[in-house]
Amino acid sequence: MSAHPAAPAASQDPAAFWNRRYAAPAYAYGTAPNAFFSQQLADLPAGRLLLPAEGEGRNAAHAARMGWQVAAFDLSEQGRRKALALAAAFGVADRLAYQVGSVQDMPLPPGQFDAAALVFAHFAPAIKSASHRKVAQALAAGGHLIFEGYAKSNLPRVRANPAIGGPQDEQALFSLDEIRADFIDGAGLEPLVLQETVVQLHEGQFHNGTASVIRFVGRKP
Repeated sequence: MSAHPAAPAASQDPAAFWNRRYAAPAYAYGTAPNAFFSQQLADLPAGRLLLPAEGEGRNAAHAARMGWQVAAFDLSEQGRRKALALAAAFGVADRLAYQVGSVQDMPLPPGQFDAAALVFAHFAPAIKSASHRKVAQALAAGGHLIFEGYAKSNLPRVRANPAIGGPQDEQALFSLDEIRADFIDGAGLEPLVLQETVVQLHEGQFHNGTASVIRFVGRKP
């Protein structure tokens, strides 16, 4: 696979970047859900699910098929278009509400969701901690947050092989300490899973290869 930009550079308009990526007929990251997300969601009773930075809807469509009522959003109009098409193809369009907007602008009332997931949702460094806390605060009591993102240790991997995907800016990547500070200390979630691990990614065109990731599952008391 030829080299490709893994994420928008600081000088790029993020919405324009993702609209270009999602404009192609093929689904950039495939139509199958993220493996860790799917595994964790299977252990939870279906309810109301929040999916920020949901892109083309692979996780949303899967969750809707599992009986969840899904609220998703992303910066990309093209992502929304393809997510709604995917949900319709699976016959679950009535279970997906998808808005276009940023995590900063999206109204997320506290206590609204039974689960939320951040799957490779790499917000800009200046807003990522506040965004994490905002998403966590949208959980109802007993709600779960599922997180998977590229670790800071992925930086040499993606520079050597851009096909792995993920930002090439260390500040946009994650560490265990950052996740602990944002979700456990900052948002009061009870940690059920918190680990840095190496995984093999096979997700569409843009996530392929051996990657270092942070995984977290937390429960709101």
